[in-house]
Amino acid sequence: MKKYHRRVRSLVKMKIFWIGLFIVVCWSCKPAFAKYIEAWGRNNYRQCEVPDGNDFVAITSGHYQSLALKSDGSLVAWHYNDYKQCNVPAGSDFIKIASGSMFSFALKSDGSLVSWGRGSYGELDVPAGNDFVDIAAGSYHGLALKSDGSLSAWGRNNYGQCDVPAGNDFIAIAGGMHHSLALKSDGSIVAWGNNTYHQSDVPSETGFIDIGAGVWHSIALRSDGSLVAWGQNTKGQCNVPDGNDFTVIAAGQNHNLAIRFDGTLAAWGDNSDGQCNVPAGDGYVAIAAGEWHNVALRTKTCTAPITGDVNGDCKVDFVDIALMAQNWLKCNMVPQELCWK
Repeated sequence: MKKYHRRVRSLVKMKIFWIGLFIVVCWSCKPAFAKYIEAWGRNNYRQCEVPDGNDFVAITSGHYQSLALKSDGSLVAWHYNDYKQCNVPAGSDFIKIASGSMFSFALKSDGSLVSWGRGSYGELDVPAGNDFVDIAAGSYHGLALKSDGSLSAWGRNNYGQCDVPAGNDFIAIAGGMHHSLALKSDGSIVAWGNNTYHQSDVPSETGFIDIGAGVWHSIALRSDGSLVAWGQNTKGQCNVPDGNDFTVIAAGQNHNLAIRFDGTLAAWGDNSDGQCNVPAGDGYVAIAAGEWHNVALRTKTCTAPITGDVNGDCKVDFVDIALMAQNWLKCNMVPQELCWK
């Protein structure tokens, strides 16, 4: 019995030693900062109750649901799920995501598409093939950019929003309720579909680097960092803020979001549900505007390294301890580059 207890004590000491070694070895290869999700605006279906974690790399919003892509290539969605739009497919080979009114779809690493949720208008009938490189969702239709620079669209087509223009010089796409936009390689914009509020009357100039489509309006980001918007303006959604320090844009139903160069947020348009009450602070790297809510991806950088802060949230808690226990075998006596994968 004494020999047994001595053996147990020896094993415990050895485990403590390896965990301590793990902390030292893997400290230098832990994430430099955390990426987590924030949300604000209408929360009637808990769409602003975001998942925990700091390993997200992309986000998108639909009507009452939101979707996120994790660093391991898997998906997570929340919260309104009456049409199974939050029943994400299994797998860890996803690279891009898009969400419409009650449906979502994703681009896989092999260039193919997968969809889920409500498909009343053919929204789930994604085209076959594995030559897609980018995706975007309108309210009831989907858009995809192919590797040859041509476009594909499917779903509701009552206003011709799926009648894509010919050509193979497109580099970005955006979908509104009944209209669609595409950015060409020369920096010009083309639009098609509904034009009741002139949301498809694109500016004639070039030099644009990003586009966004709301319900009845459209926005674009110029190469000099300034913004322009056109279409319906009943809620001030086309009254873009001054400045030329914007880097990312997103269009919601009747409101818009933008990230500035310093990582802070700007919002304008309809604020009936607080969707334009952006959080204070910087560190924002991605944004998505839903119908009446928003989600954002934010980084958090610690002012100084904190020993034992494994997940990079600038504090040491039980989450860090759990991560240490989960990963210590992986990080034990292996090259540092393998840690935290």
